[in-house]
Amino acid sequence: MTNIAVIPARGGSKRIPRKNIKMFHGKPLISYSIEAAIKSNCFDRVIVSTDDEEIAEVALSFGAEVPFLRNKELSNDFAGTTPVIQDAIFQLDDNDIEYICCIYATAPMISEQDICAGLNTIELKENCNYAFSITTYDFPIQRSLSLNQENIVAMHSPDLFNTRSQDLEECWHDAGQFYWGTREAWQQGLPIFSSNSIGIKLPRHRVQDIDTLEDWDMAEMLYQIRSKS
Repeated sequence: MTNIAVIPARGGSKRIPRKNIKMFHGKPLISYSIEAAIKSNCFDRVIVSTDDEEIAEVALSFGAEVPFLRNKELSNDFAGTTPVIQDAIFQLDDNDIEYICCIYATAPMISEQDICAGLNTIELKENCNYAFSITTYDFPIQRSLSLNQENIVAMHSPDLFNTRSQDLEECWHDAGQFYWGTREAWQQGLPIFSSNSIGIKLPRHRVQDIDTLEDWDMAEMLYQIRSKS
C-alpha cells in the first residue's frame, strides 16, 4: 500500500494574482509545501494538481510530480478541495493507495514533523477518517461581535459578557495546512470536520491563512521571526 501527497494549486487566484508561485522569502510559495512533503518521507509520490503549465513547471523543478493537468471545471473559484482530491485519485488510477494527504500550496510554515504526526495519528487511531492541522483562536470567540451597516455592534453571545476570559472554553479552528485522509473517506466525500477526525495541534505562531495581501505580509513577518529563532 502507498501514501501520496496531493497539493492543489490552481492558476486563477484573484486577490493575490499568481499566489501559488509568487516569491515568498526568495522562493515560490508552493515550494515550501513540496519540500516539506518530500522531507517528511511519508509519501511514495508528491503530486501537484494544477490547471496551469507555469505552476506545473515550478512544481517539477522542486521535485514534485505533475502527472496530469487538472480540468478547468475543477479550477474555478467554486471548486472545493474534496472534488480535487477525488479527481487526483481517479486520474492516478492506483488501487494500492491507502492514505492521501492534501497539502495546501499556501502553507510556508508547514513542517515535516507535523505531517508525520498526522500520518501516525490516522494509522493508529481506530475508525479515523481524517487527521488535519488545527490551532487555537487568538481571542475568545464567545466575545465575537456582529456589525450592521451603521457600525452598531451586537454580541453573538451576550449571556457571556460578564464571564472571565479564562473561564471560557478554548476553541480551535482549521489551520489550513494539511489533511490526511483514507482513500475511502476522500472518495466517499465524508465530512472532514466530524467525530471521526483527529486534530493535529499547531502553535498559532506557525499558522497564517494567506488570502489577502495583508495576510501575505503577516505570513512573511511570522516566517522571518521563526527563521531567526
